[in-house]
Amino acid sequence: MTWSSVAPAIAQIYLVAAICVILLVDAFAGEKRPGLTSTLTLLALAIGAALTVRYAHVTQRVLLFNGMYVADELGYVLQLAGFLLVAVALLYSRAYLHNRNILRGEYYVLALTALLGIFVLVSANSLVTVYLGVELLALSVYAMVAFDRDSGVAAESAMKYFVLGAIASGALLYGMSLIYGLTGTLDLEHIATRLHSPSNLGILLGLVFIVVAVAFKLGAVPFHMWLPDVYEGAPTSVTLFIGTAPKIAYFALALRLLAHGLGGVVAEWSQMLSALAVLTLVVGNVVAIVQTNLKRLLAYSTIANVGFIVLGFVAGTPSGYTAALYYTLVYVLVALGSFGVILLASRKGFEADKLDDYKGLHERDPLLAFVMMMLMFSTAGVPPFVGFWAKLRIFQALWETNHFWLVVIAAAMSVVGAFYYLRVIKLMYFDEPTGELPATAGSMGVRFALGVNAAAVLALGLLPNPLLDLCSRLIR
Repeated sequence: MTWSSVAPAIAQIYLVAAICVILLVDAFAGEKRPGLTSTLTLLALAIGAALTVRYAHVTQRVLLFNGMYVADELGYVLQLAGFLLVAVALLYSRAYLHNRNILRGEYYVLALTALLGIFVLVSANSLVTVYLGVELLALSVYAMVAFDRDSGVAAESAMKYFVLGAIASGALLYGMSLIYGLTGTLDLEHIATRLHSPSNLGILLGLVFIVVAVAFKLGAVPFHMWLPDVYEGAPTSVTLFIGTAPKIAYFALALRLLAHGLGGVVAEWSQMLSALAVLTLVVGNVVAIVQTNLKRLLAYSTIANVGFIVLGFVAGTPSGYTAALYYTLVYVLVALGSFGVILLASRKGFEADKLDDYKGLHERDPLLAFVMMMLMFSTAGVPPFVGFWAKLRIFQALWETNHFWLVVIAAAMSVVGAFYYLRVIKLMYFDEPTGELPATAGSMGVRFALGVNAAAVLALGLLPNPLLDLCSRLIR
């Protein structure tokens, strides 16, 4: 085995080594220097991104490890996005973890292990590799949700997530076993050449189980039951993590498994996804209206946004997959900032997770209020923010494939969703605080990062073509 044959997988190889080193450092020096592990983790992420840029960039598709791993531009870009998202999420979370006495090395090790699962998923080219990535990511996140051992609500949320996630993993494994049994191969490329519409009953049954599992991982209705409870019950730092980096992994799961491996039966699974997308859009947007907890509101907002991502797959064309990728990247950028605002607004003994906690925020902290306003406008799809272009691309992909009725439903639900996003802005700028609320905080570095986060949302809206062109190039 030569260096050139493993260099495209440098991100995964390096991350395994970094996890081992950080685990050892924390075991021997973590108690004496509590901040050492967090600093070392951020440094490891920066080095990992640099190594990925230096060695993992490929100009054409390359298969490694007997075809189980695929190195392409899509995997390369998503790996860089994973490094960036996890680094910023950990940067936003450090003060929050410190104030609640849960700034421990295990948290950072779990975050890196989850990132490793993400990397395995985005480069999977075999049913075995897909399942390995799903489980590596899921098991790490389960532990992160229950990380605050003094919180009964967090433990309850983790248990719900674990039980339902185990059922979804079982469904995925059963669906994969049916596909393997009927095609005789685990390789996604070989599966793609052996499946064609119309499919037999066995293939349809396998598809149903796989679609159910993918829908659960994304948080699509009616497999969304875990998402609001986990978002509300988990520590906000964990909610931030769950709502960002894993989303790119689950997009890759859908793309590699459905669009690439099962692309020959797109007519069958696109019909299933169209029903799920409509349910997801309606339930996510309508139920979000009545929420009084901001984290729970953002959970249902996530569900609604997942509906738009699923619509991109319903189109079943490269244009649709491009729109879904673009929407996913835009959404995680906005979610990163939204939960970052909650983290900066919180204090020890004050989670800042109720909508009433944001009344009059512009008087207490104009920067946080302005950032949150930009992020809410973007999520609502208001121009010139990037969220507008994300929704427009989904509409265009559906229109090109004659899914006119889905365009109408999605547009109507976008109007409904705008109500609760504008409600947050109204509370911050037009309502008076109901009582004495603690002042916001956050170091200058974290505030600067949050400002850059919000500026990126506006800049990508004013200049959408670079990211759109990149997404189009990645989906080939």
